[in-house]
Amino acid sequence: MARRTAGGGGTAVRAARRPEVRLPPLEPYGGGELEPDGDHDGLEFRETDFTGQDGAGARFMDCALTACALDETSLPRARFLDSVLTGVRGVGTNLAESTLRDVELVDARLGGTQLHGAALERVLIRGGKIDYLNLRGARLKDVVFEGCVLVEPDFGGARLERVAFVDCALKEADLGAATLTDVDLRGAAPLEIARGIDRLAGAVISPAQLLDLAPVLAAELGVRVLSDGDAGS
Repeated sequence: MARRTAGGGGTAVRAARRPEVRLPPLEPYGGGELEPDGDHDGLEFRETDFTGQDGAGARFMDCALTACALDETSLPRARFLDSVLTGVRGVGTNLAESTLRDVELVDARLGGTQLHGAALERVLIRGGKIDYLNLRGARLKDVVFEGCVLVEPDFGGARLERVAFVDCALKEADLGAATLTDVDLRGAAPLEIARGIDRLAGAVISPAQLLDLAPVLAAELGVRVLSDGDAGS
């Protein structure tokens, strides 16, 4: 929630803490398919095709994934720790109930990614475009969406704490039953809320965004907006 500043009557939002990933010297990945519960430490995956592979429960620690294909890749309950994913692409990637901590996701092109029930902490998602991102019931803490396009992201029932949208397009977002604390939406343009406009308590928006959202807010409150010349009924 917004808090009072020390100086007086204004309010401020607590800023999200960004990850500080410092990768060690990496070994190139030796090839082969992912395996459930596999353990990957200090590896570089470059242009690796993981299409359709099963890595449920796998752990990636101090890893770099660059230009990898993740179409229909199954990675539920996977853990990505202190890792950087750059230019990954894929449709239908399953990361349900996964953990992402101290992770940078850069210039991704993803569609229908399943992250429901996942835990994201100190994550930076910068650049790229993600369509139909499923974060239902997920927990996001210290997450920054920067310079990216999110089309119809689903935050239904999720908990967002110290989450910021910076120079980011947020299109037709679903916030139904979500809980927001210190969520900074001022950098989202456009800011489009398809569902859950009533869940914006705990978020910060700009005066211009308030005007843009006024019709949706009026509809939520059941307020009819008529000009002076409109006849009542």
